[in-house]
Amino acid sequence: SAGQMDVFLAKELGYFKALCLDVEINASGANGQQLVASGQAQFTALGSASDVMLAAANSKNLTAVATYGTTSPFSLFANENVKSLKDLEGKKLGYFINLTPIASAMLDDAGVDVSKVELVKMTNYDPTVVTRGQVDAIVGYASNQPEKLRAAKLPFTEFLPEDYGVKGTYNVMEVNTHFLTKNRAVVSDFMRADLKAVEYCLANSEKCVDMISKLAADNNQGSAFPKDQQARTWGVESTWVKESTAGAPGVQTEAEWKPEYALVKKYGEVKDLPPISTMMDASLVADLYKNGTLDWPAK
Repeated sequence: SAGQMDVFLAKELGYFKALCLDVEINASGANGQQLVASGQAQFTALGSASDVMLAAANSKNLTAVATYGTTSPFSLFANENVKSLKDLEGKKLGYFINLTPIASAMLDDAGVDVSKVELVKMTNYDPTVVTRGQVDAIVGYASNQPEKLRAAKLPFTEFLPEDYGVKGTYNVMEVNTHFLTKNRAVVSDFMRADLKAVEYCLANSEKCVDMISKLAADNNQGSAFPKDQQARTWGVESTWVKESTAGAPGVQTEAEWKPEYALVKKYGEVKDLPPISTMMDASLVADLYKNGTLDWPAK
């Protein structure tokens, strides 16, 4: 995913080193937001702006500095017998962490009475529980579980946010606010190196998938992140980066966050949702580009 693969590869490709940054990656932290909010780390990535907003009431000292796309990464995939979202009434719907405001908006738009749907918190990412009928549908990630089912040629039904006029965002990079205030130039260079890697991987997808898959294998994570899965995921998510309506990769605007902000206010069960302007820095990444081209120091 953008915001993750690019950090590893910015280090592997020497982009951090070229900007005199010494970066250590903690890939085993249970909660990146907690590490960053407490100052034990400086950067972390989240799946969407709504994830940032839902956490904002409890996680202080965090500022979003980059949003990588303006397509929601969520997908609601179901057993082939589920022909419409309305069919979920009387059935089981799985979810990870929370139902997500995006999914709630989709269900609402389809006229689903959620009180008639049995919600099940999932404990693993195996999408075949849907095709085998253990649950009838899952709120998952469009680039992951549905792609696995397609690769396995298993029949299923998929419902996407855009089918219901629901807008979202894809992956957000957050930074410790105190660190940003004290070290803005360092944060800018971290993101410059990160976005240089994004740029490289958009142009060299196969090579980047090879590199990140080798890193996973070298660190005993090959079975969790196999190359074919990485290729499918980046194949979808790289398109989301390219098609961002906010501009160049990583550029974020309050306007692009507003539709999701409204969904979080309506469905997120957050009492005091901070203004968008207090959750993001819209200028840091935008200032790294000149006429749409990432400004990279000459050799």
